[in-house]
Amino acid sequence: MAARVNAAGLRRDLEILDVLAHEAGPRGEPLGVTRVAELVGREKSQISRALSSLAEEGLVERDDRSSGYRLGWRLYALAARTFESRLVAIATPYLRAVVTRVQETTVLCVLRGDDVLTIASETPPHAFRGVGWEGVSVPAAATSAGRVLVSDWDADTIRSFFTERKLAAAGEHPAIRTPDQLLAELERIRARGYATVDEEFEHGVVGCSAPVRDFNGRIVAAVNITAPKTRLGERLDAAGRFVANAAQQLTRRLVESR
Repeated sequence: MAARVNAAGLRRDLEILDVLAHEAGPRGEPLGVTRVAELVGREKSQISRALSSLAEEGLVERDDRSSGYRLGWRLYALAARTFESRLVAIATPYLRAVVTRVQETTVLCVLRGDDVLTIASETPPHAFRGVGWEGVSVPAAATSAGRVLVSDWDADTIRSFFTERKLAAAGEHPAIRTPDQLLAELERIRARGYATVDEEFEHGVVGCSAPVRDFNGRIVAAVNITAPKTRLGERLDAAGRFVANAAQQLTRRLVESR
């Protein structure tokens, strides 16, 4: 009996989440309790209690300005991890192709807040095998991967998210210290299809990255090479072009396999 009651409650909660997914979405206007109740055909008091419980678990979030609701961070986190597992499986041969060509460790990165997180890496056979990159996160603002991952954000979001204080603290030698400078750099990244950094995040280290997109054209990951300047510095742009080509091939594979 308890199992049937729990299943019924789960179905009712899923109805609410489905309505929010279709009617509000991540960027749409939040839905008020009254509107949700109308759409699912239930009492307002029941919907109010259900939304409060879902909000406590992070499955929905309440907008303070409108008092409406939209899907919460936990659902997006779960969906992102599911997608990322598939992404890693599909991306592995493309990462290996870059390693074979460039002979430097190549990684696949995603955005976590204002950090870049490595979710997969491939290393050349001759490389020293120390601590792996998987699970390592670094600030986005001073890295080529971070700039690629935010390169399709609108100007207002960039200005509000990357303050001068955050930009100044992003690396050892940040070349970009204002949101306007970052916006100009993002424009260059979009024009040439890849990003490079030269000793900005860490002395003696350079990097290049290119965007991976989903079937909607949204940037979901970055293919990245980070290496000592003594090894990669003179061929950084050539590596960037090759990384961009690999990222484009991976994008096509993702679109075809959806």
